[in-house]
Amino acid sequence: MAKSRKYSRIIFPAVAWAVCSFALCLGVSLPARAENEGWFVNLRADPTGPEKFLAVDKSSQTFWFFEQKSPLVVFKQLPCTTGKEPGTKTREGDLKTPEGVYFIKERLSGNLDYSLYGELAFTLNYPNPVDIINKHTGSGIWIHGRGKPITPNESQGCVALNNPDIKDLDGQLAKRTMPVIIANKVHWSKDAPQVRKEAQEVVAATLEWAKAWSRKSDDFFGFHDAVKFSIAQGEPFSVFRDHKRQLFSSLPWIHVLIDDVRAVQGPDYWVTYFGQLYRSPTLTSEGIKRLYWQKDDKGRYVIVGMDYQDVNMGLEAKYLDRVRPDAIALVEAWRQAWEKGNLQGYMGFYAENASQGDREGRSAIREQKQKLWAGAKAPKKVALRNVKVGLDNKGLEVEFVQEYVSKDGVSDKGLKKLVLAPLGDKWQIVDEDWRKL
Repeated sequence: MAKSRKYSRIIFPAVAWAVCSFALCLGVSLPARAENEGWFVNLRADPTGPEKFLAVDKSSQTFWFFEQKSPLVVFKQLPCTTGKEPGTKTREGDLKTPEGVYFIKERLSGNLDYSLYGELAFTLNYPNPVDIINKHTGSGIWIHGRGKPITPNESQGCVALNNPDIKDLDGQLAKRTMPVIIANKVHWSKDAPQVRKEAQEVVAATLEWAKAWSRKSDDFFGFHDAVKFSIAQGEPFSVFRDHKRQLFSSLPWIHVLIDDVRAVQGPDYWVTYFGQLYRSPTLTSEGIKRLYWQKDDKGRYVIVGMDYQDVNMGLEAKYLDRVRPDAIALVEAWRQAWEKGNLQGYMGFYAENASQGDREGRSAIREQKQKLWAGAKAPKKVALRNVKVGLDNKGLEVEFVQEYVSKDGVSDKGLKKLVLAPLGDKWQIVDEDWRKL
């Protein structure tokens, strides 16, 4: 094992948004021929799988970089070296390389012991949540180079490559969504791509989990195994549950966009991983979320652990792409109701506590419009130009140039800003501001 070193953000309540969902059939567990032989993984292509991933065969000391081009093809095949001792890692200092599904976390290129790590290293998320549940200890498992040519089974638990090889892969390994499958034996084939039922099941469960989260529903908690989740996350499940319930009750809305959902099978678990954008009135965050799934005693896949990395993945732009049509449609319907003088329809777009200039609350807005529209000052024409939609802490901001003409011929032109907040799976106006141009 390598010596440890410290180096120092949609789903609406009713609709799950997942862009490009994937399922990768990577960990087809076959019965081991002997307990000490470890995990035997059979890799095959999946038409909805990730384009690239890594696999390490400890028995043959082989490192593969796979690409899915329907079928599976080898982009790179390289020699590697793993732990001095056979079997999967279970404790600190046992000189074994862990077996399972791991992910690259950080790229390290400075302050490295050249003789041990070469010029470049990539940290892995060992121990992952299932390792923690299984009481596997240790840390500092990397993929790294070497200051000299490698020889078989010479590392302290890491996966080491020859220095030129890891430098050649640098641009690819820096991707934090890169799965790394480490097994005692790896078999792969060019068979026709297949979609596995279990992969579809955990991807579907991931989407439902996110729907329940956005709905602020107690159903959200039913996706978790309370006992195992507590072990993996290092705190009682009641703490996690009570914190979420407090947020559910205090926040008027939560939006979660999950993007590019993929699934990888480990020795006795599945991992789904995806880009996640979380939005509420008090917080916006985005990063990579990983959920670890195992079957419960009823044969249903449940979440036993999770991990998350803050990463800017450009998901705000995707979020806006999803919500912009609804926001523009709402503003157009609001414009039409206003132009027709349809007071009931017009008021239906406003929240109870909405503000409009110096008017506070829907009743004040209604009273002012009712008096204004009763005579010659009723609206005749309302036109909007250059409509732009952006994010606001309360939800969305819609900005446009507004031209207004009343029936008595009075006209004005100004810059209008509407702030829209979610209400269920719809939007409503909570703030309205106008500035004369």
